[in-house]
Amino acid sequence: MYQYTDDVIKQINQVILGKPQQIRLSLCCLLAQGHLLIEDVPGVGKTVLSHVLAMTLGLDFNRIQFTSDLLPADILGCSVYEREQGDFRFHPGPIFSQVILADEINRATPKAQSALLEAMEEQQVSIEGSTHKLRTPFFVIATQNPGFQVGTFPLPESQLDRFLMRIKLGYPDYKAERRLLAGEDPRRSLQQLKPIMNEEVLSKLQQRVHQIHISDALLDYVQALLNFSRESPYYLAGLSPRAGLALVHAARAWAMIHHRNHVLPEDVQELLPYVAAHRLQPSNEMRSNNQDELMAPLEEVAIP
Repeated sequence: MYQYTDDVIKQINQVILGKPQQIRLSLCCLLAQGHLLIEDVPGVGKTVLSHVLAMTLGLDFNRIQFTSDLLPADILGCSVYEREQGDFRFHPGPIFSQVILADEINRATPKAQSALLEAMEEQQVSIEGSTHKLRTPFFVIATQNPGFQVGTFPLPESQLDRFLMRIKLGYPDYKAERRLLAGEDPRRSLQQLKPIMNEEVLSKLQQRVHQIHISDALLDYVQALLNFSRESPYYLAGLSPRAGLALVHAARAWAMIHHRNHVLPEDVQELLPYVAAHRLQPSNEMRSNNQDELMAPLEEVAIP
């Protein structure tokens, strides 16, 4: 089964150049059955990465362009009266797919953003008194522009907490950018991609993640991190139990991607910034939103 993850990473690396760490993190997030937030400036490949992931994994894909006039019904769907039937019929929205790209999610109003809350947590949507189950696997990849850009609405803490990880792609290094400029447009490369997995294989891999062993000592470490964040004067509010679960699931998936059946302390430490940073709000004691500075106090927590 490990060969599947290796092949997926290899194929995506052929399209998204010079970003092997971000590609592994994205796959790790999906295997851990979480959702991914990609925050970066326009033009660095956020949308292309989402397309490549969906096509490589053999999943249905839908893109929702978040704008200031977007309504919840544009995401979830609505009931329409059909004269022939003499009744209302529910027409599902684009959320009823397996991979959802919420493009520029922070350009929509909080009302539209909130339409994703139930879907991301419970894999269902409630509309007009009826509950509709979503397809599985269900994976939301949201892209977000930096807050200093015009026309953005900051995501509320409840929405941020629904994302298992937040990553940044960043600009490519010199060699990768040169290969990009001299080669084929990545969007054309998408047409040549073939699915490496299917729903059945992906489901088995996601179930195997739960079988990866994590020792009691490492669980003590995770709890120590949670408790430190809650008691520290550097943060307005500490990490939630959901954040602790996210860190454990992500560490297990990270271990599996690296062909191990057990979690190492290095796995937890490697993933901590991507799982925790977007969930923490700095207090007046810190006065910094820089991720490295935000995570510095947590990195001092000793492994039991």
